[in-house]
Amino acid sequence: MSATLFVVATPIGNLEDITLRALRILREADLIACEDTRQTAKLLSHYQIEGRTTSYHEHNEVEKAAYLLEQLRAGKKVVLVSDSGTPCISDPGFRLVRSALESGIPVIPVPGPSALTAALSVSGRPTDVFTFFGFLPPKKGARRGLLESLKEELRTLVFYETAGRLLQSLADLEELLGNRSLTIAREMTKIYEEVFFGSISQAREHFSLKPLKGELVLIVEKAAEVLVPLVTFDEQELRSKLDEMMRLESLSRSVAIKQLSQRLKTSRRELYQLLIPSKRTEHG
Repeated sequence: MSATLFVVATPIGNLEDITLRALRILREADLIACEDTRQTAKLLSHYQIEGRTTSYHEHNEVEKAAYLLEQLRAGKKVVLVSDSGTPCISDPGFRLVRSALESGIPVIPVPGPSALTAALSVSGRPTDVFTFFGFLPPKKGARRGLLESLKEELRTLVFYETAGRLLQSLADLEELLGNRSLTIAREMTKIYEEVFFGSISQAREHFSLKPLKGELVLIVEKAAEVLVPLVTFDEQELRSKLDEMMRLESLSRSVAIKQLSQRLKTSRRELYQLLIPSKRTEHG
């Protein structure tokens, strides 16, 4: 397939974590756009791939995206990789992808490793809903401002952080969000891989005792949900609202109750008990 942009995930540590498809695409590429050509060269050398590479990073992204788009328009197969993991996830790439899509050029993902999903999978935290913020702001004021805005966030919080700023960020997290539970994943798939599971204060103590390198993933417990008491609402109005949702939105009763409880920020179980009569009640 020609005139195609392939977005290829590469290992985040262990070089064995690359797919057979990714290796084939890298071998067939006319050009490989790398965040750091020296880093990608290690991977290519390990698998004896002689690919033509060019740098594509945050400092040359705008002008280099135009060059890569020219190559694509000329019918070339271009592969986009980052230093590790999946491109465009807190890494350069979205401008090139968007330009290709706007030009009608196929963009094909070649999925694989991602620090975000790898950390979430071993975090022991609920991941049905979560919100990802990339790297925490390096400047204290901006970082604290962001954390202040997340005090009542009801989704699991996920951040990237550097080893050098970890203890400062943990201190801000504890002060602004409270001593919540969190998971910290570092050196994933590498020799010194570690998954810390505990409270923020325990993490501060744990990581203050050891030198750290590299980048980490912080997965922080969501805010405790404050439920509105059912007595606040009129029972007849609740029944009317439930019937309306079922009729207008074509929802089953159980789904309508779930959504109604979320909208009203009240207990789903108590709302169900109030609005759905038990079999004993139905049969006297």
